Amino acid sequence: MQKSSPKSIATLLAIVLTVFSLIFLLLFQIVFTNQTLFVEILALIIVVFFGTYFLIYTTIKKYVYDRVKLIYKSLYKQKGVSELTETDLDKVSQDVEVLTAQKEKEIDDLKLMESFRREFLGNVSHELKTPIFNIQGYIHTLLDGALHDETVNEQYLRRTSKSVDRMINIVEDLEMISKIESDRLDLEFTDWDIVSMTQDVFDQVEMKAKKRSVSLKFEKDYPSIKVNGDRDKIMQVMFNLIVNSIKYGREGGSTEVRFYEMGENILIEVADDGIGISEDNLPRLFERFYRVDKSRSREQGGTGLGLAIVKHIIEAHKQNINVRSTEGVGTTFSFTLRKV
Repeated sequence: MQKSSPKSIATLLAIVLTVFSLIFLLLFQIVFTNQTLFVEILALIIVVFFGTYFLIYTTIKKYVYDRVKLIYKSLYKQKGVSELTETDLDKVSQDVEVLTAQKEKEIDDLKLMESFRREFLGNVSHELKTPIFNIQGYIHTLLDGALHDETVNEQYLRRTSKSVDRMINIVEDLEMISKIESDRLDLEFTDWDIVSMTQDVFDQVEMKAKKRSVSLKFEKDYPSIKVNGDRDKIMQVMFNLIVNSIKYGREGGSTEVRFYEMGENILIEVADDGIGISEDNLPRLFERFYRVDKSRSREQGGTGLGLAIVKHIIEAHKQNINVRSTEGVGTTFSFTLRKV
């Protein structure tokens, strides 16, 4: 029996009252009548026990338990609570404490989300405002007469085109994140060779690497490594990580890709020997529009959404991505994929 249920409480109190009644009756008979009427006392004790038990149990049920049941229904919004016939009052206290802790956490999460929402909207408006103002300035200059100046008109049109491309990239990246977060991102899982795919990414970014004299390499010669996942999405992940290591790594440095077996998964690492990232910045690295070096990031032409997309894609594969970095030593991104 539950130690703090209505039945247990009523039983305990009934026993206590019955014992006190028994002692009182025995003392009364001994003092005033000098005899003991066992049959009468037994009958009276039975009446006292069951009478007090029924009275206490009914009172607790009516004025305590029924109200507790209503509290459960209103707090937990659960169907079937009204069919409960018994409960442990100690458990009620524990449930209230747990619920209080949950509500406090929900409030903290809401405050954090509200702060994140304000910061996100500010970042979006800032990221879009920059190319829009650039486009506006170039167009107004052209309309004011520069359109007929052959020395600047083509140059301004190219700059306008570059700003438009940046806006398109931002919108496409936001659309990608929106699809992932609303579970509208269609993943096509197939078996494919991640070593070959990484080499394809190396070929695509070769010119970017040459401009900064960054060497692209594998840690060693790897055989074919088959993994299961959406090849195009994982290729986007590798492209973002490798391009980031080229952009923000050390000029004349290197970007190295490594593969390790981890049971049912393959661990993939993309490492550079660049300036590294401070410990304070690491926890926020995968946030949308978060930049470690804002001026340099915008100069490089990034949208600030690449790592957020990378994280969402990996998590959509039910896998994990991590980053470790030391200032002056370099940065390593690592994620897992299911091995075939």
